Amino acid sequence: MRTRETLIRSAAEVFGREGFARASLTAISSLAGVSSGALHFHFESKAALADVVEAEALARLLAVTRTEPPAGASHVQLLVDITHRLAYELRSDVVLRTGFTLGSELSRPARTGLREHWRCWVEKELERAEAHGELRTEVAAQDVVTTVVAATVGLEGLGVRDAMWLSAATVSRLWRLLLPAVAPAALLADLQAGGTRPR
Repeated sequence: MRTRETLIRSAAEVFGREGFARASLTAISSLAGVSSGALHFHFESKAALADVVEAEALARLLAVTRTEPPAGASHVQLLVDITHRLAYELRSDVVLRTGFTLGSELSRPARTGLREHWRCWVEKELERAEAHGELRTEVAAQDVVTTVVAATVGLEGLGVRDAMWLSAATVSRLWRLLLPAVAPAALLADLQAGGTRPR
């Protein structure tokens, strides 16, 4: 299990640095400190290894989003908090970070990537927010979904090269701009753009 986990992390580092097409199994096994035979014992091909990296990244994304707000808490605040947590995890977790980029690699067969799972979660949470009267009446939930997903996926993409884009300060600036356009005035005073949960 330790060898397998080491290979997954090493593959994520190599795929993240070089992309799927240019990454080599030799580079992955070398970084992991294992023989080529040991790599092939666990993974039959580079494609299979990339699939496992993406699956492991999805499990980590689901762990980030598998959070319910406390009773009476705002779904909008939960969305803010989870975007902060996702940004933190993307900064610190190479497997999660690479899982997002692997999902958009043109050199691999098309599949539902992490960005689509993220979009679905944001959509579901904003539908709940709308049902609880937490969005401005003149704002359509789907418009907010489009804006939030585009902004957060943009930060994720920019953060691959510069972690500043995934900093708490950057995510807070995003929400300071979005919240007044999204939340009704009665709720706005209780929302914290910087998040409410420890990361």
